Amino acid sequence: MTELDPVKVMKQEVGRAAAARVKSGSIVGLGTGSTTAFAIQFLGDRLKSGELKDVKGVPTSFQASVLAKKYGIPLVTLDDIDGIDIAIDGADEVDPQKNLIKGGGAAHTREKIVDSLAKEFIVVVDSSKMVDRLGSTFALPIEVLPLAITPVTRAIEKLGGKPELRLGIKKDGPVITDQGNMVLDVTFAAIDHPAELEKTLNNIPGVLENGLFIGLADLILIGEIIDGKPSVREF
Repeated sequence: MTELDPVKVMKQEVGRAAAARVKSGSIVGLGTGSTTAFAIQFLGDRLKSGELKDVKGVPTSFQASVLAKKYGIPLVTLDDIDGIDIAIDGADEVDPQKNLIKGGGAAHTREKIVDSLAKEFIVVVDSSKMVDRLGSTFALPIEVLPLAITPVTRAIEKLGGKPELRLGIKKDGPVITDQGNMVLDVTFAAIDHPAELEKTLNNIPGVLENGLFIGLADLILIGEIIDGKPSVREF
C-alpha cells in the first residue's frame, strides 16, 4: 500500500467529511472500523487546531476508545451525559432504505446503543457496501451469551438461517466481544423483512443483539473512486 493508495485516500475523505459536520459543544458517538478511524483522527485534528472546542466522545468499542485517546478526544460514558448530538459509524451493508448490517468488528451491540441515542447518525462507507437487499454480501452478526450458543444456533436454524461461530484470527477459539460474549455470523437465503427479523432474533433467549440497524441512519456518506480520484457523495 502506497501513500497515494486511492482506497485509503477515499476512506480518509469520507472520514474528513463526517468529522467536518461536528460542531463545538457536541457529544459525539465514536464508531468502530477503518473509515470511522479516520473520522476520529480528523475530529482530533480539529480539536487540536482550536477549530472545535468542548467536544466529548462516547466510544462504541475498545478500538474507538484507544483511537480517541490517541487523538486527544475527551471521553465520557452514557452515565455522564443526557444525550448524544451526532454519531459517526461505519456499516458492512447499506440498502436503498438506509437500513444497515453492522457487526464486522463485533461491536454492534454498543454501536446500536450509541447510534440509536444520537440526534443525527452519520454512516461512513465506501461504495462496495451499497446493496439492493441486506444479507446479499455479508452474513448477519448476532451477539450471543456463551452458555446459550447451542440453543440459539438451533433457534436460528429453525428460522432458516445458517449460523457459524466466528473464530479468532491469530488466536485459537472464538472471537469474544467487549462484553465477553460470542458472535454467530448467520447467512439467510433472503432478508425480505429486516425490521421483523431484527425483533424476532432479539426475542430468542440468549441473544444480546443482532447487526440489523433499521430506521436509524440519517445520512450516508459514500466514498467512491471516479476516474482514479476519490470523491464523496451524500445519500
